Amino acid sequence: MSLNRHQIREAAFQTLFALASNPEASRDALYQQVLSNWQEDQDDVPAYLVTLVDGVLDKQADLNEQIGKYLKKTWSIQRLSRTNRIILEIAFFEIDEVSEVPGKVAVNEALELAKKYADETSKNFINGVLSSKLDEA
Repeated sequence: MSLNRHQIREAAFQTLFALASNPEASRDALYQQVLSNWQEDQDDVPAYLVTLVDGVLDKQADLNEQIGKYLKKTWSIQRLSRTNRIILEIAFFEIDEVSEVPGKVAVNEALELAKKYADETSKNFINGVLSSKLDEA
């Protein structure tokens, strides 16, 4: 069974969250662990999962700098919960770097992740940050 893009984003979120907790962890081992939720053959890592994880990690400093521009003056990227930061990083990466994903889709997918992994306040916060980004785009 091949994963749809929503499942791949969820797997990317889980992988990035695990790497934030343990930067020394093996990405391949994490991919297998995360993919076991959806597919029998964990060796078949979807290319888009690698694109998201590698892309967010490679551009993390730029992504966080950009996210910081949309935070209120009293907030900083360091104050964000790990969950909110990673969801925003994935969404900003897709908006800026993945031309075939419309901005509105990236926002909706981020909100779906927030609905599953965060609370209502976080969902509203993420929506506000991403809406501001799209308004400028």
